[in-house]
Amino acid sequence: MIKTVSMLRSISRIHIFVFFAFLLVLLGGVYIYLGYDVSTLSLCQPCKEGSEPDVKDIMTKVMDDIVGPPDCEEKGSWKIGDLTMQNGVKYAQPSTQQGRTDVNSVTNWNVPLVWEGTFDPVVIDAIYKKMDPRIAVVVFAVGKYTRFLEAFLQTGEKYFMVGFRVTYYIFTDHKEEVPKIDLAEGRKISLVDIPSATRWQDVVLGRMKWATITIDKQIRSEADYLFMMDVDSVFYNRFGAESLSQLTGVLHRIFYKNYDRDQFTYERRNLSRAYIPFGEGDYYYTAAVWGGYLEDMYKLVKYCYMQSEEDAKNNIEAVWQEESHLNKYFLYNKPTKVLSPEYLWSDYDQVQPDIKVVRISQLVKDYAEVRPNGGQ
Repeated sequence: MIKTVSMLRSISRIHIFVFFAFLLVLLGGVYIYLGYDVSTLSLCQPCKEGSEPDVKDIMTKVMDDIVGPPDCEEKGSWKIGDLTMQNGVKYAQPSTQQGRTDVNSVTNWNVPLVWEGTFDPVVIDAIYKKMDPRIAVVVFAVGKYTRFLEAFLQTGEKYFMVGFRVTYYIFTDHKEEVPKIDLAEGRKISLVDIPSATRWQDVVLGRMKWATITIDKQIRSEADYLFMMDVDSVFYNRFGAESLSQLTGVLHRIFYKNYDRDQFTYERRNLSRAYIPFGEGDYYYTAAVWGGYLEDMYKLVKYCYMQSEEDAKNNIEAVWQEESHLNKYFLYNKPTKVLSPEYLWSDYDQVQPDIKVVRISQLVKDYAEVRPNGGQ
């Protein structure tokens, strides 16, 4: 009799398990049918304490008892939320038939390649301002490069992420030369002391070291997105939320068209950790502007730093310092959004017909005069 009861209990447990497994599959099918990404169907416990359990909570408990809890997202990591916006926002109706026809607006791994005319700023801002992200901008003003801070900050306040919370992290060896700039509400400057350098190459390579350290010690708790930018630049037009993504690269203005990838100035020496062989490559990305989620940027910045350190141990320096390592990383870890050269042009170059708007541009300067080793 006892043996029979035990068998019935075992059968009941199996039936219960099969029932809940079927229910989970059914819920997942409905979730996908309604048009949601299956990757967002999470079995992690809700973060809010005291919340009432629901079907998902019960299923989590059942599955925990069987296979253990799934790995939940890292606490505090930022992710784009639901693409929602408030009622009443007026904007032009989107078209499936009209748009940019002179340029490609999607990569071959199917992520946006952003140009003027491929997004509606009203819609983009309405979505992202509801999420209210904190945006960090890291710039290095070492030696005579402090002279570029005023124009960078003033134009940034006029055009960069207007209406968003922004902190400019200024890494400098001359704090006393940082100009006083009137900032909009929710925007601020944070100064970071770093040592001087005798070579401009050391300034470039040092950016990855000091950025890694400062993200780890400070910025991580103060920002959701991070952009690395060159201070010797000025904003001319909107640089907004359309640039936000998990990991964002910017096409180099020289190589964005009419160049075979074997002509890109990748690091071609196989002794360097930045080595990319001929016959490989997607685009050539600039290291003067790049950005993404704080944690993804930390991983990338630290990668560039550590790879440069490995090169130094082997008595080699990548041909374009961290830009070479950045291109190596982006080749095998594709960015989730690519920005056109509108997002980093140069005052040295004539604007091309397909560049409808220059958003930020590098200034003309005498490298021999501003660089610590005379630009050599």
